[in-house]
This record gives sequence, C-alpha cells and structure tokens, in this order.
Amino acid sequence: MKSDSSSANSKLGPAPKRLTRQAIVTWQNNRITIGGDAPVRVQSMTNTDTVDVVSTAIQVKELSMAGSEMVRITVNTPEAASAVPYIREQLDRMEILVPLIGDFHYNGHTLLKDFPDCAKALSKYRINPGNVGKGAKKDLQFAQMIEAACRYGKPIRIGVNWGSLDQELLASIMDENASRSVPGTSQAVMIEALIQSAMQSAEKAVEVGMDRNQILLSCKVSNVQDLVAVYRELALRCDYPLHLGLTEAGMGSKGIVSSTAAMAILLQEGIGDTIRVSLTPDPGAPRENEVIVAQEILQTMGLRNFTPMVIACPGCGRTTSTTFQELAANIQSYLRQQMPIWKKSHPGVESMNVAVMGCIVNGPGESKHANIGISLPGTGETPAAPVFVDGVKVKTLRGERITEEFQLIVDEYVRLNY
Repeated sequence: MKSDSSSANSKLGPAPKRLTRQAIVTWQNNRITIGGDAPVRVQSMTNTDTVDVVSTAIQVKELSMAGSEMVRITVNTPEAASAVPYIREQLDRMEILVPLIGDFHYNGHTLLKDFPDCAKALSKYRINPGNVGKGAKKDLQFAQMIEAACRYGKPIRIGVNWGSLDQELLASIMDENASRSVPGTSQAVMIEALIQSAMQSAEKAVEVGMDRNQILLSCKVSNVQDLVAVYRELALRCDYPLHLGLTEAGMGSKGIVSSTAAMAILLQEGIGDTIRVSLTPDPGAPRENEVIVAQEILQTMGLRNFTPMVIACPGCGRTTSTTFQELAANIQSYLRQQMPIWKKSHPGVESMNVAVMGCIVNGPGESKHANIGISLPGTGETPAAPVFVDGVKVKTLRGERITEEFQLIVDEYVRLNY
C-alpha cells in the first residue's frame, strides 16, 4: 500500500508510512525488522581498513553506540574476508550485537565461496549489480552470491549506483530511447537504467531461490532532484523495502543540507525504509556524525525519537553573552552521552524536549512549551534564569553554577518521569 503524497503533504503531520515487504536482519538476539510498518532504520558504514580488526571493531562499536542500527563494512580482498569473523568476535565480546553488512564489489562471489566463516558472520550482503561481472560471467557470478545468501539465510540489498551502472543495460536503454520518435531526456534514461538494474536483479535473485521478503533495493545518485525522481518511480513499481541515501553527499553543511533536502521529501511521502547520510568527514572528525544527522532528520520530521531534543534560540543583539550558547551545547552533549544509559532504565526519555533560551523575548514562553526550559538573561536583564518544568516555573538559578544546577534538574526530571 502506498501513501497518497498529495493528500499527505496537505496535512500538518508526517505522511503515513508506505507499506513494503518486511525483511529481517539479525545477529544473535538483535532482530531488526525492515519495511512494512517498522520504523525507518538508521544505517552507517565504516571507513577503516577492514583488515585492521581492532580499528574496525572499535569504529563499529562507536557507530552502534551513536545509534546506527546496522553497520556496513568493506569486504574487498581475501584478507578483509578473513578478518570479518574476528571483527564479529570482538564485537560480541564487547556485547555490541549490531548486525554487520558486507559491501561486495567485483569479487564477492569468490569471497563468499572461499570464506564461509565471513559469509556466516555477516548479517546481510550488499550487492552492486553493476560490479558483479561482465558478459557471460555476470549472471553466473551474481547467482553465486545469491546462492550464498540462500545457503546462510542472509538478506541482501541490491544496491545500484549511478557511478557504476551496468553498462550493457545502460547501452540497451539508450539505444531503445534513441529509436523513439520523441526520445526521452538523459535524466529519464538514467532513471530508467537505475530502476531496471535494481528490479531485474531482484527478479533474477528470486529465480535463483532468494525469498522476496529478504530483498531490499537502493538506487543511489548524488543529485537531490534526481534522487527524488528515481525513488518516486521506484516506489510506484515495486514493494521491496527501499534504502535511501544521497551517494557522495559531500562534506560539512553541503552534505548535511543536500542529504536532508532529498530524504526529507521522500520520507514525507512515505518512501524509504532505511537511510544513510553519506558524509565525507572532516579530517579527524568522528565517523558517527553521519549517524547523528540521520537520527536528527527522522526526529525533527516526527518519524522517530532517539535522544531528547534541545530547543535553543540563534541569539541576537539582546544576547551578547555566550552563556546560553555554552549551556545549550553542554546540555545537548550531556543528553546524548546519557542516552545509552537512560534508554535501558528510562524508556521514553528520548521524547523529552529541553529549551535553552537567551533572553526574555521568547525565553519564558518557549521554556513553558518544553518539558524543561531555562531562560537565561539577555543584555541588561536581571542576572537571573527562571526554570520551567512542564510549563510551571519551579525556581530561579543565579551565580556561576547554573549549568551544573540545571543539569541536576534534568536528571531529577528523567528519574521521576521515565
């Protein structure tokens, strides 16, 4: 069942979820349902050398702790395939049961056959149909990967990418388009090639023996409008769970803005079952930033809750002090650090809202709308910070320990209400 995007967009709330097939990804007791009426899942990918077992296991742990529900790792060489079971072992010892997805290109058929322990340790395989082989070898090598997935009971994602499209299929569609009385645009040809590659591969997988309910699809591009067009059409033509992501989104604000713009449109229309924000990290920046952005897209759209949200004003000439900025940053960092602990003992805390405001103009009013709010004094205002709990003023903070005292109020609220 697909949601009516026109009617959904006329409502104030988020669009109903488009119901797709359900796939199950598991590792030990961690069972993740994808598709159907399940929530949109957050996925990420390591950038370590998979051969480095310790570094890869540590980064997977960091991504998982940040909230990634599945983590993809590169499996590109015999050495990498040999390392996968040891990465899994390290994670299990740390009680990090996040499912691992193997990312295969060119030689996946060989690696899955020659390294059965790798094939078993992975929870899902990502297969790029443009990189499974050429000519007569293509169907055979694709079938070998599907047979491995069937043998070990693993779901697959058929992940098409416009940077590595099946050239034979693309040439065929281009020739067909050129023969028309009114040829389509180059964008239309590209979209059709992406969709046909994904759907034809899915049907071949089913012919080999793959369960339709264990197949996911993705068709990634790096342009916002192209991504929206591709997924709108793909959603009309299939009911497989869909993985969303703007490939090569870029660095910093550009990557965040373009990923948000593209995926927010699709998610609002009920399209998408898993998402990844493919950010190029700044040198030395933590990899888990892409997880945080993905979570914030879903949470700000009202689709899921992951961590208490901090509402803070941008500041203006009335807020020349940096006190409210520092307090907002400290509280936001503290809430995210506490979530791994709180989610075990305080279910529902992720829906809490905290307001940190900088002056009297909107401060008290915004604070009253939040579960907990504080309105710090602006320039020339009385050096006092009223605190509101569920719309009621409970106390006024003063002095040098406002941050610590406000944090204690937050802790007490969580203890009493969740």
